[in-house]
Amino acid sequence: MFVDSHCHLDKLNYDDLHINVEDVINKAKQANVTELLSVGVTLDSFPKMLELITPYDNVYASCGVHPLDVESAFSLETLHRHASHEKVVAIGETGLDYHYKPETAGLQKERFEQQVELAVALSKPLIIHTRNAREDTLEILRKGGADKCGGVIHCFTEDLPFAEAALDLGFYISISGIVTFRQATELKEVVKALPLEKLLIETDSPYLAPVPHRGKENQPAYVVEVAAYIAQLKGCSLAEVGQKTTENFRNLFLR
Repeated sequence: MFVDSHCHLDKLNYDDLHINVEDVINKAKQANVTELLSVGVTLDSFPKMLELITPYDNVYASCGVHPLDVESAFSLETLHRHASHEKVVAIGETGLDYHYKPETAGLQKERFEQQVELAVALSKPLIIHTRNAREDTLEILRKGGADKCGGVIHCFTEDLPFAEAALDLGFYISISGIVTFRQATELKEVVKALPLEKLLIETDSPYLAPVPHRGKENQPAYVVEVAAYIAQLKGCSLAEVGQKTTENFRNLFLR
């Protein structure tokens, strides 16, 4: 069995590609993907996303403000209320992105620090997005005591020293369809170097569909392609990758 540890179920194409969210979940189930984590990116969009997944016991939620959405409506009280919902197993997607929005770096740091503080207070793991902000990301996690709640660096594209620093904080590393891309040579080497016991798999759907689906909308069923590529890189069986990443997911989010 497999778990998609990071998807955006509220952003998939329900006009042309899927009948509804149950259709997406059933397609995943047919691929032996048994659990999904639907990730929030703004406080305004969270209630609708939560409503979408509430009927499904095998679908979990996270709540947070994405670094590219830090200018969206924000309230600590609202964040705390949403994050305290029983369906919510993580805080995020949060973090820093200086690649696309360097001009909001100050606000990104503030929102990131607030979400780290909340994660520690609620004892819920963090889901981290980081791009072109390695040092600041690690500094905020360390100063905020993120080792107390743990978490995951999602859609990992950083180098091995960054991965090892995250592991030292008790974090996991999540691998997306990017690993199947021909040009992702450094990421492939990172995956080879990291222990399977610290890896998660994800789609980040509807984005970043893995080969052979690249160029199409991604969906949770395709996380098996990510697992298969990791198995190839690490010289182990697909079943072993599925079993271990599922255990890792449960240890982190369902503890």
